Amino acid sequence: MRISLTVVMVASLGLGACGYVRDSALNPTNWFGRSTSGPVSDAGTQNPLIPTQGGLFARRAVEEELYIGKPFDEITDLTVERVSGGAIVRATGLAARQGIYSVQLTPAIEDETPVDGVLTYRLEGVLPNRNTATGTPPSREVTAARKVTEQTLLGVTTIRVEGLKNARTSRR
Repeated sequence: MRISLTVVMVASLGLGACGYVRDSALNPTNWFGRSTSGPVSDAGTQNPLIPTQGGLFARRAVEEELYIGKPFDEITDLTVERVSGGAIVRATGLAARQGIYSVQLTPAIEDETPVDGVLTYRLEGVLPNRNTATGTPPSREVTAARKVTEQTLLGVTTIRVEGLKNARTSRR
């Protein structure tokens, strides 16, 4: 009887204190207060979401990273899926050996302009700097995708993905 009476008393006192905690600074939902409306500041052309100064983890100097990928041996599959705002080009390739990483579809022309209605990409990956096993074909198969905008697809009738031994095309 004493234990149940003690539990009821502690629970009622604790529940009664919730009203106090609700309005206090201990409640995390009260830390920023209520929102208020104010005038729009004229930030000019700069986006307020992009920081103007570096933070703790910012790089000291902006460095252009050079991609050192090599083309895949064989392209086994190519699909182009329509999405809002363009298309997703997905290519599957078979590497010569296991361990290739940082796989991407690299445009043959840097600004992704079609040549005679053909938009060409290369399936490339970075080779490991150590010797790796050849392995079975399923263990060497890699898929990469790239979103292509509607503006890039203007005038494109064929999308082509190249490897070292073959190329696959998809027509509209």
